[in-house]
Amino acid sequence: MKTVLCYGDSLTWGYDPVNPGRHAYEDRWTSVLQKALGHGVRVIAEGLNGRTTAYDDHLADCERNGVKLLPSILETHKPLDLVILLLGTNDMKRGIGGSAIAATKGVDRLIKQIRHHDWGFGYEGPDILLVSPPVICHTANVHFAAMFRGGLEESQMLASLYRDLADEAGCGFFDAGSVAKTSPLDGIHLDAENTRAIGRGLEPIARMMLGI
Repeated sequence: MKTVLCYGDSLTWGYDPVNPGRHAYEDRWTSVLQKALGHGVRVIAEGLNGRTTAYDDHLADCERNGVKLLPSILETHKPLDLVILLLGTNDMKRGIGGSAIAATKGVDRLIKQIRHHDWGFGYEGPDILLVSPPVICHTANVHFAAMFRGGLEESQMLASLYRDLADEAGCGFFDAGSVAKTSPLDGIHLDAENTRAIGRGLEPIARMMLGI
């Protein structure tokens, strides 16, 4: 049995901008990936609304800093064969990171945490698949537009920066924006079809990295 950990934010949790709340289980990209990979693979969906790569959110009622949470999550679910990182959108908030460079540096820290984690029991560390989130789009939603002001332009740089980082760090890379577009209802989240598209798009590279 192969085990895949999907570490992400609301895109992994399954936030639905059409009917605010959570997408049905079968519509979440992690569920689509699980079904596509089959019974020989266990896909763990570890998504949290508002999670950042490595930055504190002092207005949150929970710990959203991905760097602070990741070691415990790795320890909880080990051994792992593959970790998929899909983070960075929340780093675009002006009061969090505010830039694509900040998000890239945060993801680099997450990669290093995985590589240097004490896996124990003779377990080998997992491969890492870095996924850049779909680009933020314009929205008439006043709340989200204000929260992510300036983020549209910054998010357009994430795919290129993440691709370069993946090359340097020896990770896999996938641009989720190549198969999915954010909803103009809030500018950052995905409707059901675009959420499912990420799961379908990830299958070939995940299958290759797992050797199945």
